[in-house]
Amino acid sequence: MDLKTNIGRIILKNPVITASGTFGYGTEYNEYIDLNLLGAISVKGLHVNPKQGNLPQRITETPCGMLNAIGLQGIGIDAFAKDKMPILRQYNVPILVNFWGTTIDEYENAVLKLNNIDGIAGLEVNISCPNIKEGGITFGTNGKLTSLLIKTIRKKTKLPLMVKLSPNVTSISKIAKIVESEGADSISLINTFTAMVIDIEKRKPVLSNVTGGLSGPAIRPIAVRMVWEVAKAVKIPVIGIGGIMNAQDALEFIIAGASAVQIGTANFVDPLTALKVIDGIEEYCVRHKISNFKNLIGSLEIG
Repeated sequence: MDLKTNIGRIILKNPVITASGTFGYGTEYNEYIDLNLLGAISVKGLHVNPKQGNLPQRITETPCGMLNAIGLQGIGIDAFAKDKMPILRQYNVPILVNFWGTTIDEYENAVLKLNNIDGIAGLEVNISCPNIKEGGITFGTNGKLTSLLIKTIRKKTKLPLMVKLSPNVTSISKIAKIVESEGADSISLINTFTAMVIDIEKRKPVLSNVTGGLSGPAIRPIAVRMVWEVAKAVKIPVIGIGGIMNAQDALEFIIAGASAVQIGTANFVDPLTALKVIDGIEEYCVRHKISNFKNLIGSLEIG
């Protein structure tokens, strides 16, 4: 069964990627699963400098999902290059480095550092971050900021560029077109929804950050709709993310137009989820006599 797919210039042996922030740096899971079996790994988001993240409480369960306000805690690019990448290079799996900043200069400095690390297959840009120089406006919710940021990054690297979109916008297709026009090789979506949980006895927010990012099965139908809209609007590959717990969930995204998918919250429930999804997609293709996975992408029939 041929499950190969490509996201821009990156060829994957299968369409299942572990999502940033839910799989550590990959090394945390190598005792539980064979990383070589994955389509790719997107590592925990990196900043130029180490970041401590938010104070506890940083995570809470919600109906059919979870809310997190980790605050993009991370070891920083230098420590990643020294301590994590040498281990990851031992595996035959594409490594996607998710990275972020709060100013365009921070993104630019991150890219320049990442360019010098051997073994990185591509970069995933997290644009769901507030631009502190623009009064906290999130990069990914403002078309002009998105355009300027991706244009700047594109000029600084030859690595394949994947841009991870925020769903907290009026028109995600509009942002996707901007990203494509500025030279992105692929688009991943969606990032989490801004949400809130209140402790009614204390009358206080459960999370120390007040709000957090909602993920898990609760958001999947919205994510599928957004992937379908974006896949129709752009010509570059789309990677579907949002509440995928099993192969059936993943297949919804693929049939809607995703060339690959990312497994996020499910990794906390069952570390083997990604491998089970790969097996489930293969079984589906065999059962439906689909010899080439690419024939399944965007095969949704309407009317």
